[in-house]
Parts: sequence; structure tokens; C-alpha cells
Amino acid sequence: MDPSKDQQNLSAVLKSAGELVMENTPVPHPANNEVQLRMQTVGICGSDVHYWERGYCGRFVVTSPMILGHEASGQVIALGAGVKNLAVGDRVAIEPGIPCHHCLFCKEGRYNLCREMRFNATPPVDGSLRQIYCHPADLCFKLPDHVSYEEGALLEPLAVAIHSCRRGNVQLGSNVLICGAGPIGLVCLLTAKATGANKVIITDIVEGRLQVAKNLGADVTILADTKDADKMAEKIHAACQCFPDVTLECSGAATSLQTAVYATRPGGSVVTVGRGAKSVEMPINYASSSEVDIKGVFRYANCYPTAVQMVASGAVNLKPLVTHRYSLQESLEAFKTAKTGRDGAIKVIINCN
Repeated sequence: MDPSKDQQNLSAVLKSAGELVMENTPVPHPANNEVQLRMQTVGICGSDVHYWERGYCGRFVVTSPMILGHEASGQVIALGAGVKNLAVGDRVAIEPGIPCHHCLFCKEGRYNLCREMRFNATPPVDGSLRQIYCHPADLCFKLPDHVSYEEGALLEPLAVAIHSCRRGNVQLGSNVLICGAGPIGLVCLLTAKATGANKVIITDIVEGRLQVAKNLGADVTILADTKDADKMAEKIHAACQCFPDVTLECSGAATSLQTAVYATRPGGSVVTVGRGAKSVEMPINYASSSEVDIKGVFRYANCYPTAVQMVASGAVNLKPLVTHRYSLQESLEAFKTAKTGRDGAIKVIINCN
């Protein structure tokens, strides 16, 4: 018997910039090697807010109605032909990017760079903020019994943090500077600490977020109270008594990117995790003469298994990041909270079931 027969599928549909509506969409059925999922938890990402608020995020532009959501977990309710790694009833985290599996990038293991990537809630691909959704089984990762659906949804930003730390070669004994104490910055903090970083320094323009960072284990917190990148770098060096080996820039702000270059030790690395303006002025001469490597980050590749293990083992505790919870019907209110950060919002979660 088809468990989705006669079911409605309430979905959060972005019609255009600023127009998010709740409406029923067709119930999808699993194709070969797919599973049908009853969605449980979806987190709101900054990109979701950008699409809702502006109609675009980076080079991706909304040109037709699109279902939002890509930080997700759910329960398997039906199997497509050929699925062998999952069973009905399994609780899973969903890796939202579907690569082609055939191009050079995919074969090299860097499938996040696949030019044919179909990524949830990235135009024109629909996302998972709905009641019923289908996804390739090989991109659904079983959750241990003691790992919650909320933690399963937050494996997506954790995967970003793991990939970012790998790109920066964060390792045992590293001194790490994180610019920006938003959700991604905080997850990078947790990941760097779990990876064995010696000292983690974090900056932000909001004192409240710095306090959260301190509670999560930051060794040094610094208020970014100047737009002079040189002076901010000096402030960082004075506060932490070191030159960071790696800087994870998680805000995307131009001044912060410049500060990251000046603050990082010669021979170190700056990893650009956050997304800001299309073009930013950078101190390239300084970076070149100091051999500071500037590395980009685009999503992640082969990080979900590690993310599951880090949470399951207790090496990373994502629970304190969740500050607000809403029902699927309250999605618009959830987006407003995520946009404004009201009431100290860090991670806003929508429960779909």
C-alpha cells in the first residue's frame, strides 16, 4: 500500500522575492535508487533567507516558484527500486546536493564542484521544507538512535564546517581565528575544537553572540568594533598573544576579509567560508608577500559520515545552537526570526511532522 496515497504535502514555496506562501504541492514518488521521506526537521540557512528577502544568493537567482529548505532530516516511508542501504522506518540526515557522478570533479572526489550539481533550494531545484520529499538513497545517512532529528538537520552546517577546517588544514595544535559568530562560525568553532585546535579566537560585531561563543568553548572572544582592518588585526594579536595559523572567515564582510589576511601568520591560510558582495577589495600584495594562502569553500564533499560520527560520539554538541522552533505552518514567522535574529536567535528550526 502506498503510504503517501491521498496525503497532502504542505510546502514552503517561494513565489518571488519577499513572497513565501504555504501551499500543497504534489506528493513525489521515489524513482529508482530513491527513498520517499516524511520530513521531520528543517533548519533555516542564511541562503534560504537571502532567497526569500532578495530573490538571489550569490550567482543563483530565483526565476520561478521554488520550495525552500536544505538542512534536513526525515524518516523513510517508501523505497524506490534498487535501494539496499535503507529500510522503511530508518531515520536519516539528508545530504542535499545531488552530483552527476560522472564528471572529472565527481571522479576526483570533489563532487561539490560538479557543474551539473542539483542542490536543494538552489534555483531551479526545489528544497525539502515540506511534508513528503524524495531523495537519492546514497545521500541519506542513517542516524544512530540517540541522535535526534534536529541534530540530523544540523549535520548540513556541520559538514560545511568540517570541509572548511579541512581546507584550512586545521589540526592538533593549530591556532584558529574565526571571523563571525553566526551559526556557521559557531559550528566552525565546535569543529575546530573537536579537531584538536590549541586556541580558537572568534570575532563578531554583536556582544551577545560572542557570549554564546564563549559558552561553546571559544578561548578568546573579540568585539569587532572598528572597520580599520589593520587596527582590528592588531587588536586580535594583542588579545590572543599569537598569530593564527588558520583564519576561517565566516561573515563575508569586506572589512572582515581584509582583517583575516592581516591577522593570519605568514605562511598561514585564510579560508573564505562566508558569502558577501560579488566583488571585494583585498590586500593581495600583503597576502602574496606573506605567503598567506586564500582558499575558497563551496559547500562540502565526503563530510557527512564524519559529521554523523562527530555528533554520535559526543565530540561535537550541536544542541545548544537551536534557539527557536516552529511548526511547518509557521514557516513565515520562522523566516522572520531567522532574518532579524530577534530574541537572540541563532539556529531556527522548523518541525515538519
